[in-house]
Amino acid sequence: MFHTDRGSTHTANAFTKLCHQLGVRQSMGRGGSCFDNAVVEAFFSSLEWEVLSRNEFANTRQAQAVVLDWCYGFYNHERRHSSAGMMSPVSYENTAAPDREAA
Repeated sequence: MFHTDRGSTHTANAFTKLCHQLGVRQSMGRGGSCFDNAVVEAFFSSLEWEVLSRNEFANTRQAQAVVLDWCYGFYNHERRHSSAGMMSPVSYENTAAPDREAA
């Protein structure tokens, strides 16, 4: 998933087509509403503070490995989120929405 604003770059047909070809789902907030971006902004703020500002990377692959480990290992499985009732995203999805595929 790729979350952006509604700028012309991200709404252009060529960009939309590229996202589709790569299997990337686009996510955009409503025009004029800052609240749609709150969760994404909080995620990137945490990523910058907890990972990027505290590490020096030798190369892109090392940076990717550290970010992926943080996202999947800590952020999605351990970190408690206020927007998910103080549960980790994985716990929330398993508890609050276990039958989502049946719908």
